[in-house]
Amino acid sequence: MADWFWVLWCILGAILIVAEIFTSGFVLLWFGIGALAAAFAGFIGVDSLVIQFLIFAGVSTALTAASRTIFINYFSRERTGDSLRSGVDAMPGKIGTVVSSSKGALNEGAVKVFGSTWTAYPAPGEAPLEAGERVSVERIEGASIYVRRLGTGEPDWRQKPDEEI
Repeated sequence: MADWFWVLWCILGAILIVAEIFTSGFVLLWFGIGALAAAFAGFIGVDSLVIQFLIFAGVSTALTAASRTIFINYFSRERTGDSLRSGVDAMPGKIGTVVSSSKGALNEGAVKVFGSTWTAYPAPGEAPLEAGERVSVERIEGASIYVRRLGTGEPDWRQKPDEEI
């Protein structure tokens, strides 16, 4: 009977690997691989169930610890204090185009940034916005953005290098 424990380890490994597909923890895969390592040990002639279990536990623990270390060190932004900015939080610093010139007492205009049109106001100290100007988002307040004109030295990403302005 001890000669066939490797088959049971293979079945356990396959069950754990398939179960990993239905879970989100990314742990069962390592235990499945550990079970397959114990099955391989039994297949090549290690008849002791205790040694097979120690191989299973050792491989599973080592792979789990290694994957957690890799995930924390390389995929987590918390260790550096940086956070992934998305949506509205990513807007400051982005470049847009004025689609509607400033009007009214508050110099309200419209700026298109990443395909979305925003109500825009010139930043303090800036002249009213003119249609076609390129601006940089300075800050966001509610559903409005405050923008600052880009200098003429900023390259236009749509312009070919040999094309004149």
